[in-house]
Amino acid sequence: MPLASDRVLVTGSSGYVGRQLLEALAARVTEDRLGAVVGTDVREPEALPRGAIFIRHDVRETGLAAELREHRITCVVHLASIVTPGRGSTRAFEYSVDVEGTERVLEACVAAGVRRLIVTSSGAAYGYHADNPAWLTEEHPLRGNEAFAYSWHKRLVEELLARARQEHPALEQIILRVGTVLGTSVNNQITALFEKPRLIAIRGSASPFVFVHDADLIALLVRAIDSPVTGIFNVAGDGAMTIDEIARALGTPVLRVPAWLVKGALAVLYPLGLTRYGPEQVDFLRYRPVLDNARLKAVFGFRPRLSSREAFEAWAAGRHRQQP
Repeated sequence: MPLASDRVLVTGSSGYVGRQLLEALAARVTEDRLGAVVGTDVREPEALPRGAIFIRHDVRETGLAAELREHRITCVVHLASIVTPGRGSTRAFEYSVDVEGTERVLEACVAAGVRRLIVTSSGAAYGYHADNPAWLTEEHPLRGNEAFAYSWHKRLVEELLARARQEHPALEQIILRVGTVLGTSVNNQITALFEKPRLIAIRGSASPFVFVHDADLIALLVRAIDSPVTGIFNVAGDGAMTIDEIARALGTPVLRVPAWLVKGALAVLYPLGLTRYGPEQVDFLRYRPVLDNARLKAVFGFRPRLSSREAFEAWAAGRHRQQP
């Protein structure tokens, strides 16, 4: 658990994970188990939990170091990232947030003498490749595909953080390569696939997915603030689910389509603005990075409460309750 002397700043605190983390940390401030918690984002929170402070700040801009000094921050949790781009988003904008924003946060931490930096990376940093091993460990190389902005940016971010570990060893780092996050109200590119009347599968691919429940991710982030352990960790519940297992759990049919047909259709539809996805989406669907969480359990000492299947079932049950 965090110590009363810890003072934490969370970037992206108005996002899905950020809101929950801010609430969890604010509760510890009111219990005198945490010195302070400050949330930053470009959007005001819908409701600021008692015990938390909010500062409007864009991670792309300078000025964060001054806030870190003013609030005597000892630990920064960097969540700000473009996971699901909105309509009208551009790759240049996403790069400015994901990569340049992380660089600004890192520079501010070094300038202000922050003790620890916790960054949520992604399993997407490993990339979507035909020769991905069945289970990816932290020792496997990062090969985020340039065709996928999020995957490529997470790879660049981790390369940036690797250089910082050499140049600024006094700044402790915990990097969490997170699988697909599921929770009661989560809405992202993956859950959008599961909401379709038919699940699209690329013929010949099992398309396995790994999931982590949002409550497990929040518990891990809280523990990471004062843990003596540093390093890089895959974050997912135990096990994986194939597209067929997901379909059975949802009671949804699977439509199996040849890769060449999907690529051809997207190549025509994308330039016309009739879909937001290009032909590269085929590899996103068939070459899923499947995360081995053994190091998270053995080295960090954290075992997710829910397996991938249990996290999915909890999401599916919540989805069912929300339907009219």
